Amino acid sequence: MVPRIIIAATNSGCGKTTITTGLLAALVKRGMKVQPFKVGPDYIDPMFHTFITGNVSRNLDSWLLDENILSYLFRKNSVGMDIAVIEGVMGLYDGYGGCTEIGSTSHISRIVNAPIILVVNGEGMSLSIGALVNGFVNFNKGVNIKGVIINNIKNSGHYHLLKEIIEEHSGLNVLGYLPRLEGYSLKSRHLGLVPSDEVEDLRYKVNLLAEQMEKTIDIDLLLRIAQEAGNSPKLNLLPHSVAFEQLEKVRIGVAKDKAFNFYYQDNLDLLEALGAQLLYFSPLEDNRLPEGVNGLYIGGGYPEIFAKELQDNIAMKNDIKKQISKGLPAYAECGGLMYMSESLSDGDGETYEMVGLIPGKSEMTSSLQRFGYVELETIRENTMAKPGQRIRGHEFHYSTIKMRGDIPACYKIIKRRKSGVSAWKCGYKVGNLVAGYPHLHFWGNIEFAKNFINKCIEYKNRGEIL
Repeated sequence: MVPRIIIAATNSGCGKTTITTGLLAALVKRGMKVQPFKVGPDYIDPMFHTFITGNVSRNLDSWLLDENILSYLFRKNSVGMDIAVIEGVMGLYDGYGGCTEIGSTSHISRIVNAPIILVVNGEGMSLSIGALVNGFVNFNKGVNIKGVIINNIKNSGHYHLLKEIIEEHSGLNVLGYLPRLEGYSLKSRHLGLVPSDEVEDLRYKVNLLAEQMEKTIDIDLLLRIAQEAGNSPKLNLLPHSVAFEQLEKVRIGVAKDKAFNFYYQDNLDLLEALGAQLLYFSPLEDNRLPEGVNGLYIGGGYPEIFAKELQDNIAMKNDIKKQISKGLPAYAECGGLMYMSESLSDGDGETYEMVGLIPGKSEMTSSLQRFGYVELETIRENTMAKPGQRIRGHEFHYSTIKMRGDIPACYKIIKRRKSGVSAWKCGYKVGNLVAGYPHLHFWGNIEFAKNFINKCIEYKNRGEIL
C-alpha cells in the first residue's frame, strides 16, 4: 500500500490548508509523485492540491459514501504514487451534524488506516497547549495521532517552549512549526477560498511555503511516519455489491471554466468508466456546445461572479436552450441551476439574463441559505433517477431561486439535525433537464450515473433512427 498521512487540525482556521499546501509543494520539489485527497465535500481546496502536484485531488467523504466504496476509491487513485497526502476538514473529530464522527477526519483515518499529524495554532499559547493536545489524544484512543505541527509561531524561543510542553504532556513528537508568513495569503469569498486559477502569483506563494517547510519542519520524520501506515482489510477492491459494467458509448458535454468548476473527479471518472466520452466546453468563451453531444453536465461554481459574461454569450445560451428543448438529457447542480434559470441577480442588485429553461429567477443574498449534508429521495422520474431511488448530497449556497408557476420537483430533500428533521422539494424538471441545488457524489448510488448514461443512449439512438 502507498505511504499515507493525514494533516488534521484542532479546529477550522488554525492552518491545516496552509500546512497541507506547503507540504505538497515541498514533496513535489523533492521529486516525489504525490496523490492529494481532501476530507469532506469541499471543491476549492482540491483545486490548490491539483495545481501544486499535477495530480487531480480527490474527495474522501464517509457520509456521502459507503466505507467500502471510499476505501476502494482511495486505493484505486493512489496506485503508482510515492505518497498520499490527505487534508482533513474542520476539527479532527467534527463530523455529520456536529455530534458524530461519521464524515470526520478521524473517521477517514480509521477507514484508510492513515496516521495523523495534528496542526495546532500556537498563537497566544503556553502550558494550555499541553492540555489541548492531550485532550485530542485521549478523546478517542483508536485514532492514530502520530505527531504535531505548530502554526503561527512568533519566534524560535516560543516554538521550543511549546514543543517541550506538548511532548511532555502528550508523548507525541512535534515535527516543527510554521511562522506567520506575510508574503503568503489567499483571498476568500462567500463559498471559501478563491479558486486556484484566480490567484495571482500562486506559484510564487507556494514555493515560498515549500521553502519555509523545509527550514522549520522535519519532513523526513513525517515521511517515516507515512511509511509506517500498514495495509488495512478495508482497503479492498471494488465491492462485489456494486454492479458495474460499461454501457454503450455516448458523448457528454461538461461545462468547465472559471464560472463552472465544482466537480468531483470521481464523478467524471465514473461516467467515463460507464462509457461516456467527456467533451469539455466553456459557457463563458465558446459559442456552441461540442459537436454531437448526447448529454450535458453543468456543475457548480461562481456564475454570479461572471454573470455579465455569461449573459453576453448569447450564442452559447441559445444553443444550450435549443438542444435541451429538442430533448438533450442534461443535469445541472447549484451554479448550473442558476445558469439554467431565467435571470441571475448578483450581490449588487444587477440582474442578468441566463439560459431561461427553468422558469424562475436566481438571486444572490447576503447570508447563507442552506449548508450541510442532505438526503435525496426521488419522487418523480427524471434524467438522473427513478422514483424511490435515494442518494446523499451536500448543499452550500447563498442564492435562492424564485419559481414562476408550478414546475415539477423531482426530489424530496431531507435534512436531519440533532434538533429535528426538516424537508423540502428540489430538482426542477423541464423535459430531459433536471436542475437542483444539492451536489451529488455519484458513487453514493451509481444508479444515478447509469440512469444518466442510459438517457444519453436513448437520445443518441433516437437521433440515429431519425
